[in-house]
Parts: sequence; structure tokens; C-alpha cells
Amino acid sequence: MTKPLENIVILDLTRVLVGPFCTMLLSDLGAEIIKVEIPGSGDDSRAFGPFLHNRSLYFLSINRGKKSISLNLKTEKGKQLLKDLVMHCDVIVENYRPGTMEKLGLGYEVLKELNPRLIYAAASGYGHSGPDSLKPAYDILAQARGGIMSITGWEDCPPTRVGMSLGDITASLFMATGINAALYHREKTGLGQKVDIAMLDSQVAILENALVRYQAEGASPLPIGNRHPTIAPFQAYQAEDRYFVVAVGNDALFKAFANAIGLPCLLEDERFASNRLRCENLYRLNEILDPVFAQKPVQHWLHILDQAGIPSAPINDVEAVMNDPQVISRNMIVEVQDSLAGKVQIAGNPIKMSSVAESPVRGAVPEIGEHNRQIYSGLLGLSEAELQELAKEGVI
Repeated sequence: MTKPLENIVILDLTRVLVGPFCTMLLSDLGAEIIKVEIPGSGDDSRAFGPFLHNRSLYFLSINRGKKSISLNLKTEKGKQLLKDLVMHCDVIVENYRPGTMEKLGLGYEVLKELNPRLIYAAASGYGHSGPDSLKPAYDILAQARGGIMSITGWEDCPPTRVGMSLGDITASLFMATGINAALYHREKTGLGQKVDIAMLDSQVAILENALVRYQAEGASPLPIGNRHPTIAPFQAYQAEDRYFVVAVGNDALFKAFANAIGLPCLLEDERFASNRLRCENLYRLNEILDPVFAQKPVQHWLHILDQAGIPSAPINDVEAVMNDPQVISRNMIVEVQDSLAGKVQIAGNPIKMSSVAESPVRGAVPEIGEHNRQIYSGLLGLSEAELQELAKEGVI
């Protein structure tokens, strides 16, 4: 079975998260990823915890199944090797600060002359244009400046960062989308192009209805905890043992909801007669719902709501997620067999396609420069003696 990106070769200069997560997705879709690392030290995230038997599981989780070559781009021979590799690749991905590749003499304008079909994908904090393009950025900066932190958390608490690297991951997803669109464009035109992805742009793009709520209401939206700003009841509630969420998305569902939980009286209360009124009177509605839900355990309520067709779910911790039957049935927990860490479970591929066969395992994480001989000799035809000399000079 041929995967959609089979025979696509990607030269991956990225490190830490935003770039590696993107190339991991493309790898799962069939692309060959050649990860370029600094000789000796490699990707910075090889030193990030958590560790298991001296293996960074952070690094493992997003770099499994890739090939690694070591290359010192600060040397002239290293720059030439990269140029030579570009001639054999479809895509190059980097997440340096804008201008870094240009200073090395390896920017898009240079590389596209070597390979007009090359797709050059760059991820950065603020993009390759604009007054703040050269500023450094991390995930928390993108979440802060992009507005996400201003609407996350509770109204009486300080601004809150989302509990995973949303700034990085969102940019990764948009970059993967851009690369695939550029590959399709190349099929029609024969030409590559530059894909410029900014973490800040990506955060603005997912603000959803916050942008229009500001315009409609004349004030910036505030954090409102775990409820929905315009639908009710659509939030988390505490059962006898733990929390769960319920999503009553329309008036018909509210009727079924009220009957299912044994409160048909809610349907006779004018304060709750429509979604708009329920939003306006949510405090009063929750005064009724909270003590009722607190009387029974989560599974009781989930069963009742499920039988009535009311969307609901438990609030799982990570252990529960990894053991969720639906997650497992979708092959979303897969295994990597690592030479140091042993068997490690990681997330599977969420993109389900009829041309991509599901597998319960993923390829091993590469050691720094593990594939030097395969890539430099196989693609560029370098001899063993040449490889040894390049290693001695600190080029690879």
C-alpha cells in the first residue's frame, strides 16, 4: 500500500518542537525525513526530560522513524554538503530565527536556484516579514501575544497558559498543511515555493469567535473558566467522584437533557426557554444543576446522558486517555522499541487515510549521525575515506 507522501524526501533542519512535530506528521504520511543535527550534540531536545535510561522521551516522541545525519553548517564544506543534498530533496524545513539561513548563504533565494522544484518551509515566532520578524519567540510568548492566554482560565485568576505547547503545535499543523499544498501546487506548475509560518499568526488564526465577539460586544472577551461563551449548559460539572463535561448544543437537546436528569421542571422555567436565555441565566441554572450532579458518580451521569443522546464525556487524566477504549481502537497509542529506553508508548497518527495502513509500532529514534553513511554515500556518492576526513575536520 503506497502512502500519499511516498518518495518525498524532506531535509529537516529543525529542532525542539515546532519543526520536528511537523516532519513527524509528514513521516507518518510516507515522507522520508533526513534530520540534520549538529555533530556531537544534536537537536537541543535530546537533552530535554523526561528521561528513561538516559534517553530523552521528549526527543523520542517526535523524532521516531527519522534518519539522522550530522552536519556543521558553520563550515564551508558543511554548507556545500547541504547544497548538494538540496539537489536530491523535495522539501527543506527550518525553524531558525529569520535571517539565519541567509547569513549562512543558504536562504531560499540561493537554494531555489539550485533546485527550482524545492519547497522551502520556514517556521518562526513572528514570520519572515513585519517589524518584529527578528525577535526571539517561544511557545509561551506566542500564546501570550496571540491572545490565547487572555481567554484561558478563570475570570478571577491570572492569565493562564494552555497546558501543552499550543503555540508550537498549531504552527506545526499549519506548516504541514502548507507543505502539502505546495507539493500539490508543484504537481501543477513544476515549481517549488517558500512556505512562511509564524507562531503568532497561527495563534491569531485559532482565536475562533473571540475576534467577532470583540466586534459585536465592544470589549475584549475575558476568561470564563470551562464553559462556552454562547451556549449553555456547555461546560464541566462535578459529580460525586470527579468532573465530567456536558454539551447541550440546542433547545431540542436541552429538552432531552432536562428529562434525562430528572428535572423536567426546567422546561417550564421561562429563564431557560432558549439558549440565549440559558446563557443569560446560567448562574441560576447551575444553582439547580450543581447539587443534583454532586449526588451521583460520573459513570451514572454518563450512562444516563448517553442513553438520551446528550453529548458528554469524562475529564480524563493522561493515564485514562492512554487506556481509553476508543483511543486504543483508533490506534492512537503506538509503541517504539528503543535501544536505551526499551518499549515506549507514544501517540499514533490522527490522520486516518485508506492509503495509510495502521500499524501498532513506529520506527526507532535515530542516534546523532546514524545515517551519515547511508545518506552521504547513497545520495552524494561520497567514499568511506571522504566520510572519515569530513568527520576528522568536524564537518559531519
